[in-house]
Amino acid sequence: MTFPLQKLAGILALSLTASFAQAADPIKIGVSGPFTGGSSSMGVSMRDGVRLATTEINKAGGVMGRQLQLVERDDEAKNERGVQIAQEMINKEQVVAMLGYINTGVALASQRFFQDAKIPVINNVATGSVITHQFKKPEHPDNYVFRNAAHDTIQAPMIVEEAVTKRGFKKVAILADSTNYGQLGREDLEKALTAKGMKPVAVEKFNIKDVDMTAQLLKAKSAGAEAVLTYGIGPELAQIANGMTKLGWKVPLIGSWTLSMANYIDNSGTNGEGARMPQTFIQEPNTPKRKAFIDNYLKTFKPKNNRIDSPVSAAQGYDSVYLLAAAINQAKSTDGVKLREALENLQTPVEGVVMTYEKPFSHDDHDAITANLTVIGEVKGGRVVYAYESDMKSGATARKKESAALAK
Repeated sequence: MTFPLQKLAGILALSLTASFAQAADPIKIGVSGPFTGGSSSMGVSMRDGVRLATTEINKAGGVMGRQLQLVERDDEAKNERGVQIAQEMINKEQVVAMLGYINTGVALASQRFFQDAKIPVINNVATGSVITHQFKKPEHPDNYVFRNAAHDTIQAPMIVEEAVTKRGFKKVAILADSTNYGQLGREDLEKALTAKGMKPVAVEKFNIKDVDMTAQLLKAKSAGAEAVLTYGIGPELAQIANGMTKLGWKVPLIGSWTLSMANYIDNSGTNGEGARMPQTFIQEPNTPKRKAFIDNYLKTFKPKNNRIDSPVSAAQGYDSVYLLAAAINQAKSTDGVKLREALENLQTPVEGVVMTYEKPFSHDDHDAITANLTVIGEVKGGRVVYAYESDMKSGATARKKESAALAK
């Protein structure tokens, strides 16, 4: 009798140990972005924001008693690399969700695999307007792509409003890079100008890694442009600012949020001062939550000059982890379908550093950011500050998403 009982006890112990180990398995979350190359200031800042939130959540006990485990990959801002990573994340790493995507082209090429696998993606930086609408077709009744960044149909009208209405420019040129991001943004800018009864006096294109913008700038100058509207990323935007100085032609640069990138500010130096752009987050500790985030980020990652290379990317990356954790807690599951349903109907507000997320998504609206959550920033003294004092003052109040009715 003794031996069978011992054997039974051993079997029960093994079974309990296996069950406990399974219950305690970490929750694997994919993180993809450009951690090297021209887009890296955005990618690394996003990744570090994600890491910071993950560490905080894990120290507090994790999610459903399980630790979050990040599976990070450098997509190098290349569409084909993004596709490889997506397949690896799904088939090998078996992540429960995907965070990241900096570049619109990489997002559009990669997220289809997560859509097919019914695994949620939270785009926390990429802004191409089509990103959250890529699968809104009859054959895709449910959409697994979410975003907590200000899409380009918010940004483009803000850029035009700043240039035309607030600053009174009658003639503007558009300079946009040749990527999906640049060309989709250019289309949005032209639509926003049309709505004001205007057309750009020049529309010029440039390529990633171009170092001489003389030809494009001369066309804009000869057309009488009073301001240049931009859609590109930091290194090439810096070449625009530097090229203007070489030509002895200085007009305001007003563009998408990427004019806030460290490699624009640092590579353009004094030539880049005064550039303005939409921002969801400015490195200003004007709420307790933001102060804690900024202090922890600077202490943990020690960026140069105590300036986050891409504050918007870091803040939105940070918030995306808390949104996902809230969905897992609500669903009491890591199943993709249940996570999507939870994200579409979050019951508990999530206090982020960009805003407080109250019902940020619904079944038919997967964009958390509305126009009221975005302000105009300005490059001043080698960092981005509020362009308008009124925005700086109102920035200290808790911001929330507009209702669907107001957003239309």
